Amino acid sequence: MNTIVAIGRAERYSPNSVEKDAAIMRSVCMEMERKGFEVSMIGEDVFAAGKGGEREGNFEAKLYLTMGRHEVTLRMLRSLEDKGYDVLNATDAIELCCHRDRLNRRLREAGVTLAPEQGNHGYWLKRADGVAEGPGDVVFAADGQELERQKEAMRSRGVTRMEVSAHIEGDLVKFYGVRGTGFFFTCYPGDDHDWKFADEQRNGKPHHYPYQQSELHRMAEKAADAVGIDIYGGDCIIDQEGQFYIIDFNDWPSFSRCRKEATEAIVALVNKRMTHAN
Repeated sequence: MNTIVAIGRAERYSPNSVEKDAAIMRSVCMEMERKGFEVSMIGEDVFAAGKGGEREGNFEAKLYLTMGRHEVTLRMLRSLEDKGYDVLNATDAIELCCHRDRLNRRLREAGVTLAPEQGNHGYWLKRADGVAEGPGDVVFAADGQELERQKEAMRSRGVTRMEVSAHIEGDLVKFYGVRGTGFFFTCYPGDDHDWKFADEQRNGKPHHYPYQQSELHRMAEKAADAVGIDIYGGDCIIDQEGQFYIIDFNDWPSFSRCRKEATEAIVALVNKRMTHAN
């Protein structure tokens, strides 16, 4: 049975990136089909509604390839994992990425360099009980007083768990990887102005401070190992000394700037998992 079920990401979890997120999944599925695999694509909302489970319709599969983040999606996929089905990314890893407080605690324990909680250039406040669904879930505060006001604003929306980190001056760099494949891509969103939220512009035009990309790759793979995630992405700040601080780490990003290369790496990983399962 060389069948794959590919579960897309619900639009609520793709703020300003709906088409980009859908495009990488389509690209991977098309390439897997060219390699002779039978691939069924299904939306997360349909799957979470109970129409994509084991032995239902054409959705019995050898491997479940998922960008889903809804708690119902993860619960259903975890049940499949418990029955011996392969799920990529693993549900525990996705869930961890969806809870910033637990994620950051795991990364710090693994020795991953994150932004400190205190600094002299303001703060970032992020909801910790779920992934960002809009700009109000990640906000900047210029000082401690504003930080407290922003916390109260989040509480008024029902957000009770939050993460605070210091703003670091430097270059914002995005990175993308597929664990264990050697694929790693970095870019400066300030160069092409392809912003997800306006907050990304706060660091301004990149200075392109020199840094060791191989060391960032090593740190990103360390983070992926700690989380147990295979298809990942994130953001970091490179300061003028070339030191980097990871400020965000995510399950399965859009890979919009490197879709072709990422597709090849993801397909190679899927092919390896399918082959070893035979």
